[in-house]
Parts: sequence; C-alpha cells; structure tokens
Amino acid sequence: MHLKATIHCSLGIVYTDKALQRMSVHLSPDREKKVVFLTARVHPGESPASFICQGFIDFLVSEHPVAQILRDHVVFKVVPMLNPDGVYLGNYRCSLMGFDLNRHWQEPSPWAHPTLHAVKQLIVQMNQDPKVSLEFYIDVHAHSTMMNGFMYGNVFEEEERVQRQAVFPRLLCHNAPDFSFSSTSFNKDVVKAGTGRRFLGGLLDDTSYCYTLEVSFYSYMMAASSAPVPYTEETYMKLGRNVARTFLDYYRLNNLLDDNKPGSHINSLNILPSGRHGNNNSNGKNQDGERKLHGVRGDC
Repeated sequence: MHLKATIHCSLGIVYTDKALQRMSVHLSPDREKKVVFLTARVHPGESPASFICQGFIDFLVSEHPVAQILRDHVVFKVVPMLNPDGVYLGNYRCSLMGFDLNRHWQEPSPWAHPTLHAVKQLIVQMNQDPKVSLEFYIDVHAHSTMMNGFMYGNVFEEEERVQRQAVFPRLLCHNAPDFSFSSTSFNKDVVKAGTGRRFLGGLLDDTSYCYTLEVSFYSYMMAASSAPVPYTEETYMKLGRNVARTFLDYYRLNNLLDDNKPGSHINSLNILPSGRHGNNNSNGKNQDGERKLHGVRGDC
C-alpha cells in the first residue's frame, strides 16, 4: 500500500508518513508473532459492544497508515459475537441453553457452550506455541449504570505487574475523550472468576494483559464538562477505532518502535509503571481486592 500524505495525531504526537515508515522498519515482522485477541457480545443484550467491535475492525482494515503498520506487525484475532444464538433470540444475558457464557470460561462444554469452548481452545493453542506471543485479550461489554468507557483488569501479587496493566488504559484515555481512566479498576471479585478476563489472566503469563472493556449504554462525560453526552452508533464506533490506534502508541512506548522521532517526549509522561518511575504505592485496594486507578477524569 502506498503511504499518502497523512498526519496522525495521538497523545499529542504528530506522526508523519516518514516517521511511520521508520516505525514500520523498526518493528520487524521476523520477530515473535504478536497477537491481540478481542471478543464481543458474550452478553447478547449489550449491543454497544458490536458497534465498538465494528469501529475496531473498520479501522484495522482501512488504508490509514497506522492501520497498515499494525496489520503488518501484529495479528488481530476478533470474535465479534460470542453468543450468536442469544443475540438471535433477543436474550439479554443468556445463550439458547440459558447459560451466562461469561461465567463458564473455566470449563466450557463443547455441547452447552460451543463458541466459548472453541475460542478457549484456540487461545490455549496459541499460548502453547513458542512462536506466538499472545499479548492482549480484551472482552467488550456494555454497562447499565456507569457512564463513559472504562476497563477492568486483574489483581496480582506482584505490584509491578499490576502497574504495567495500567499503561494501556492510560494510553487509551489520551486517545479517547469518552474513556474514563479514573473509573478503570483492577479487581478479583470471586463472582467474576469464570469470566474471560479473570480466567485468561490466570492462564496466560505475566507478559499478557487481559481486560474487560466496558462502555455505558447511555452517555459519557467530557473533561471539564457537567453535561452528559448521549452515545450514538458513531461514537461507539469511534471508541473502537481509538482502541485500535492505541496499540501503536503502546508498542512504541515499549521500545518496539523507533524513538528517534518527534514525540519521543511521551516517555516523560507519568504513564510508565511506578516501579520504574516514581515510588511504588500499594494503596487503593478495598475489601474486595479492587484497586482503583486514582485521578480525575482528565488526568490521563
């Protein structure tokens, strides 16, 4: 694909075509295959998840130079509908058999939970392949009470690992004005043990990051605004596009892209794990083991 005269702005960084070409050269396709796995609609009534997934896919298959770099160097596995029979029947949360599939990741049945069983088998196979690095698993949902987009992550004993999980949502907060970093949290709620995020967080190694991406059914609050803005199909899809764009920022931040270009000051932002920059701080857990990522809405 021929790069056009396009400028991409992300996190205050301006990516020109020349800078994007340097990134593409530095991120060698001969390295270990990096995989990002995204799923949606495990709960059939959460239709905003489909629009986010649509925006994510639309961006990745577009001619945008950032999308081209991502396609060239990262493998994206997308399952846009984990519960197709529930969607067809108009169910809110359950499958045809009456199961909440997002509680059966630990032991999915090929008969009762066929989609979950197949996806889990694929993920396990990739995780056992020495040539594959399964780096992200993101399960997309919609939330009935909270506003904005936000994420749930997992709680681990290693403080540095917990802090590393905060990097991607913080980068996403910079790219998506409707994403709330302050609403993002880590938890180990026993009730959620059978979810994809919790199960895969325990299965994959400490270089993998598993999240639930939630978005409000209703509205979002912009920084420094007191009036909620209703979500539309387009703004849901825009969040999906911003999720895709954030992977370029993530891989550049982690020294997989050439730092010798405009915008290298990103590393001076307070977004790296506190174990590397600043003091470790294990405060912020509540009695359920939940860790809030403190900060005001606009503090990205």
